[in-house]
Formats: sequence, structure tokens, C-alpha cells
Amino acid sequence: MSNDTSAAEKRTGTVKPAAEVNAEPLKGARSTRIQVLVGPDDGAPNFVMRRILMDEQGSGMPAHTNTVEHEQYVLRGRARIGIGGEKYEVGAHDTVFIPAGTPHWYDVLEAPFEFLCIVPNLTDEVRLVEDEVKTS
Repeated sequence: MSNDTSAAEKRTGTVKPAAEVNAEPLKGARSTRIQVLVGPDDGAPNFVMRRILMDEQGSGMPAHTNTVEHEQYVLRGRARIGIGGEKYEVGAHDTVFIPAGTPHWYDVLEAPFEFLCIVPNLTDEVRLVEDEVKTS
């Protein structure tokens, strides 16, 4: 038997209260904060779990694209979101999938609006989209 231990065997899990994770303002968004709940610092090699917190009615994010896909689960509140030119109203327990490169935006209808956002652990480039039209 070799003395070398694989990286997978060396990993240990992580448990921490979400309330103890720092919430940073999300650049370019209105009254929106982001927490990295699980990520590379926790030893997660493939995905990052983030919690997005939009604290006020009217909070939100402008139309933008990301180079990574998003899988989301709404925890509470309600928002109107746009994905690739389609509009949706989402609330607690809804799931959302946003393919990489697809324009999307958020407008909070009922605050606080919070959701989990799981993304691949890859470099993500965010670009604002000027021509995405939002109409209520």
C-alpha cells in the first residue's frame, strides 16, 4: 500500500451557521448582498453555493450575463425576473435555471427576497446588458 493519500481522502466536510458568513454588497445591484456559504475555502472543488439577499422592495439586479450557469432555489419573498427575454414571477420554493450567457435580471416585489444560487467553481465574467428591456 502506498503512503500517498488521494486528495479526496484528505477532504473533510464543513458545517457552519449561515448567520456567521459575511454578507458583502453585490456590485451593481440595488440593496443586494451576497454570501458565499460553501466554496473553495471550504474545500468544495466543483460548485459554489451562494445566498443572495435583497432586503427591500425595489431591490434587484440589472440585466446581465454570466459565463457560468446558475441553479437557484427561492427561500422567501417574491420577485419578477427576466431570463432570456421571458418574464416570470417567483416566490418561496420555486426553482430557477439560468444557462450560461443568458441575459437575466431581478426586481423585488415582496421583500426580503432571498435565494440560493449554485454555480460551477469556475471563473465567472459578468457583463451588463443594455438592450434587455424590462416592462412591468
